[in-house]
Amino acid sequence: MPVMDKFDYTRRDSQSTPVEPVAADRFDYDAYAEHEHRALDYCRSFWEGRSGVAVYRRMRVAEVFSWGCADRKRSLEWQLGGLRKSLEYRMDVPNFLEPWYGIGTAAAAFGPAYTWNRDQAPAILPPFPDTGAALDYPDPVPIRETQIGKHTLEMIGYFLEETSGRLPLSPCDVQSPLNTAGLLVDINNFLVDSMISPEKVRDLLEILAGLTADFASDQVRLIGDSLVRPGHGFASSRVFSGFGASDDNILMVTPDTYRELAIPALVHMCGKLGGAAFHSCGNWSGLAETVRRIPGITMADGAFTPGTDPDPNPPEPIRDAFAGTGITLCARMVGSPDTVISTVRRLWHPRLKLIVVTYCPTAKEQDRVYDFIHHHCV
Repeated sequence: MPVMDKFDYTRRDSQSTPVEPVAADRFDYDAYAEHEHRALDYCRSFWEGRSGVAVYRRMRVAEVFSWGCADRKRSLEWQLGGLRKSLEYRMDVPNFLEPWYGIGTAAAAFGPAYTWNRDQAPAILPPFPDTGAALDYPDPVPIRETQIGKHTLEMIGYFLEETSGRLPLSPCDVQSPLNTAGLLVDINNFLVDSMISPEKVRDLLEILAGLTADFASDQVRLIGDSLVRPGHGFASSRVFSGFGASDDNILMVTPDTYRELAIPALVHMCGKLGGAAFHSCGNWSGLAETVRRIPGITMADGAFTPGTDPDPNPPEPIRDAFAGTGITLCARMVGSPDTVISTVRRLWHPRLKLIVVTYCPTAKEQDRVYDFIHHHCV
């Protein structure tokens, strides 16, 4: 797998690792339990501290986050292949299973079903022309009663049954209320509504927050002792806290709109689940101060190298915003060891609480990066 120091538009998934699927009855659960147990004390110490560094070699499998998510058996086997391959790499935060099934989870409460294009992840086509039409929808149903919600809960149950609950497992990718609104309402009209009808936008986001919080609680109860937080694309552990939500549409609204409309709904959604863990693709460095002031925020996540995202974050503004706050910063870094090392040099501050997310293709390259990070970040 080539490691690119610029974004490769020809790859299906810039953060993915090729793996060989492993059947559930052929996975070495004892080896993975030992791997996770060895990391647990380090994760606990890191999480309880105000600063420090940890390394997470993320094992993202492209098929799991595209068309393969419809088949729970194949999804599990690909993910087990990823967990087995992760044992080859030095890291401080272990990988985990997740019941990924697209990003339309909360939108399904308003009626739309997934559209499946050949060899693609499922998509939601916004059913409403504007925010008012979404609010006029008579009866949003609990997500657990939708086809998407049922599939996700069944997938969690299947994963737990097949693995006897011995592996770490996160909730699904629920998205933030702001992101979900963009799946329900024509995005152009929604952005106009955020300026001319903010009260309607606020009402819709609050409804979405309540629906999503309820479904997240359903998942947390079902997962039980296997639960890791914040979940999905975040570095996660049984001893971390918070609830992960992608909030990419932060880049589409003004800072004032985000503070006044989006943050209250995000806090509502995540408050009972340990606080928000924030993610956005792209360059959100100009909003770093806004993000760090989200009440109760536990973690912020973003891309910091060109191989990860075509518009990555420059390290310095986010470093300066988060140093000394005790909020964990997750920095995704696809690229060569030299690129990761140079980016860490720019990003690190002794008062920062940093998880460096690596994607080194070989164990030897991972060793070099791991040793540098733990030597430099002191």
